[in-house]
Amino acid sequence: MAEKSFKYVILGGGVAAGYAAREFAKQGVQPGELAIISKEAVAPYERPALSKAYLFPEGAARLPGFHVCVGSGGERLLPEWYNEKGIQLILSTEIVKADLPAKTLVSAAGETFKYQILIIATGSTVIRLTDFGVEGADAKNIFYLREIDDADKLLEAIKAKKNGKAVIVGGGYIGLELAAVMKINHFDVTMVYPEPWCMPRLFTPDIAAFYEEYYANKGVKIIKGTVAVGFTSDSNGEVKEVKLKDGRALEADIVVVGVGGRPLTTLFKGQVEEEKGGIKTDAFFETSVPNVYAVGDLATFPLKLYNELRRVEHVDHARKSAEQAVKAIKASGEGKSVDEYDYLPYFYSRSFDLSWQFYGDNVGDTVLFGDSNPKSPKAKFGSYWIKDGKVVGAFLEGGTAKENQAIAKVAKLQPSVQSLEAVKHEGLSFACKI
Repeated sequence: MAEKSFKYVILGGGVAAGYAAREFAKQGVQPGELAIISKEAVAPYERPALSKAYLFPEGAARLPGFHVCVGSGGERLLPEWYNEKGIQLILSTEIVKADLPAKTLVSAAGETFKYQILIIATGSTVIRLTDFGVEGADAKNIFYLREIDDADKLLEAIKAKKNGKAVIVGGGYIGLELAAVMKINHFDVTMVYPEPWCMPRLFTPDIAAFYEEYYANKGVKIIKGTVAVGFTSDSNGEVKEVKLKDGRALEADIVVVGVGGRPLTTLFKGQVEEEKGGIKTDAFFETSVPNVYAVGDLATFPLKLYNELRRVEHVDHARKSAEQAVKAIKASGEGKSVDEYDYLPYFYSRSFDLSWQFYGDNVGDTVLFGDSNPKSPKAKFGSYWIKDGKVVGAFLEGGTAKENQAIAKVAKLQPSVQSLEAVKHEGLSFACKI
């Protein structure tokens, strides 16, 4: 099979790949120099849409509507855009071998791709219950959500099991967003998770209490402190029941599992330095192997603001790290330099009529402010995280664009505070005056 050679190869076809391609086009790339190799069959798209509007019963999002870079208010890069820019999209192609010293990638079909500079943007893969040998976890209608194919299969089941029972396994991002979207699709929804409250990696008990009660008011049942240990199926092999560790059994027509992901680094094991579960990079996202870069979920990079190595799993970082890597690659080729990556961690979510944003670090003491009554017609509340006398993180539900910018600024500038009580009393105005 003929070998293909490119100056630049982006491995992976998710959000980071699309934003990297746009940055290459901005910086200047010659036709035929750049290829994106993706195992997905479509051009890069905004993955967050899959757990939100893609599954809506009305006004659903569909491609080409959410190709990158619309998620950040940019131009939508349709497949034709890549052709116009001379960027080769090599889709439905799974790479099964990477030889970094030889600068070679080999596909499942036996194709060989050579590169001079590689950007690894393979992201994460979902953790599956079958990985742990959970009994019956291979039944039909047990879904995971990572790619558009996953969302299409879930949509088919939603139509086939109209007004049925859905069990959501997991209480993080995917769990909360999918519970909301299944309820909007008129399913009887139960969430199950082992932690004492939802989104424990970010939410405090006070913040979580609001969302749990809000969801309960919407008719979502929540079972905490236990896990799914098995599934039973009907004669068609379709899931019928979820067995819980506490002995309960839940009827289910559809199960959606969202128990986390793991970085897709397998291809590069033993070839690059790793740390904290990801591929270690510098502030320009170059790995321990010259001319090999890693961006997005799988990069463990120096987070300048906190002077430590971190790995960040979020779409905002996927976009920005991809742009940083390309700027650094192009600058290096011209004998120039770029500023080090100076990232402010940012997370957000939307479900039902809710929308929250968080900036910074969730360490230290917390102060809850505002109206956090789930029955309020328009609840607006937030929290600050305070460490060593400084605000290091800020969360806001129901904020305006201007208010969200204010909490971002506070988390970045880390102003000193006199007392927790004073900050609690000032609430959102503390951020707005900075």
